[in-house]
Amino acid sequence: MKIGFYDWKNTDDATKQRVMHRAQADIESLLDQIKPILKNVQENGDQALIEYAAKFDKAELSSLKVSEEEFEEARKTLDPAVKNAIDHCAGNVRKFHEEQMRRMENDREWLFEVEPGVFAGEKVTPISSVGLYVPGGKNQYPSAVYMLGIPATLAGVEKVVITTPPRADSKIGDALLYAAELSEVKDVYKAGGAQAIAALAYGTETIPAVKKVLGPGSPYVAGAKQLLSGVIDPGMPAGPSESIILCDGSADPHNTVLDILNEGEHGPDSAALLVTHDEALAKYVQENLPKAINALPEPQKGWLTTNMESYSGIILTESLQESIDFCNEYATEHLLVKVENPDEIMPKLKNAGEILIGENTPSSFGNYGIGVNHVLPTSANAHTYSCTSIWDFLKRTSVAKMTREGFDALKEPVTTLTDYEGFPAHGNVIRGRNIK
Repeated sequence: MKIGFYDWKNTDDATKQRVMHRAQADIESLLDQIKPILKNVQENGDQALIEYAAKFDKAELSSLKVSEEEFEEARKTLDPAVKNAIDHCAGNVRKFHEEQMRRMENDREWLFEVEPGVFAGEKVTPISSVGLYVPGGKNQYPSAVYMLGIPATLAGVEKVVITTPPRADSKIGDALLYAAELSEVKDVYKAGGAQAIAALAYGTETIPAVKKVLGPGSPYVAGAKQLLSGVIDPGMPAGPSESIILCDGSADPHNTVLDILNEGEHGPDSAALLVTHDEALAKYVQENLPKAINALPEPQKGWLTTNMESYSGIILTESLQESIDFCNEYATEHLLVKVENPDEIMPKLKNAGEILIGENTPSSFGNYGIGVNHVLPTSANAHTYSCTSIWDFLKRTSVAKMTREGFDALKEPVTTLTDYEGFPAHGNVIRGRNIK
């Protein structure tokens, strides 16, 4: 088994570009395949979705929307241990986002006096409609449901819908439906892949068009969002999973092997990197990763074998500062920091979807139940995008008002600028105004 090992200073530029670019090239190569799917859904609506469910999900659907009877069945049949786990983890996610909302509520609508008689501020309101994409099919991800559904409903979005691929038996898994109900989302539709994103963008006979779509997905989902960005707000880019384990010599070698596999097992296009200047740790991980990978079942074993040769592996730097610089440039989705003095380097870490600190905080806790959101920017988009929060479901509107005193104070400087920029009507609306 080949494990990518890169002595970063001596790595050639083409290899560096491949590692830094990760699976984005895979997404771009699929765009021509995705375009006909989007067009078919736009033109044929529900019928196209039903045909794609049969083709891609092997599901024969008579209805796209999940019924109340299906929700009831999920509540009754879901394993109590799974139900309790969802309750516990989703409860922490709710507490975290409720605190975000509480802090925001203090500033939901405000004005301050810029100068005497001139008042400016903002008004915060929910987005009117949002579609949440949840991966599904054979594997079910209830954590993705509550990570998206809870902040959406807490923010007060009027219309929240979920699309998720059906299983081959034409059903949605009990855990997904239970998590949706727990998140107060009752409009769940059986549609996945690029076709689901098209349905949310254009609307069909059954699935309503929405203003914004959020949620992680396959390269086909990411590509569809990219192509439909002029129709809907595609939200934060959330493609194939990626992680960096940033370590110095104090990191536990055994734990570090496990940490790399944590995010790397998501798929063949995932990226999981150890970044360290400690050569002994790097060599230990290189020698022990194959055994740990071989101990996993399929398909995870095969996926890791593939991505360890392409996007994953070990980056050996010359110093902790060089490791930090690499992390900031890579801008990973998940960053686990295992160094002797994390408080000292935290101010230096600028670009990451999330930062988890220490041996006791592996990514799985962030993925499921600490409370922080696991829907995070990928493909270096952490340079400009933030972790999912209630703010992804809210928008701000500028608000201003002026008294006569403020009008008189700003009249001259503003009309000077309107004249300078060549906007006579802008000046006239001030100079010719009947003042109240």
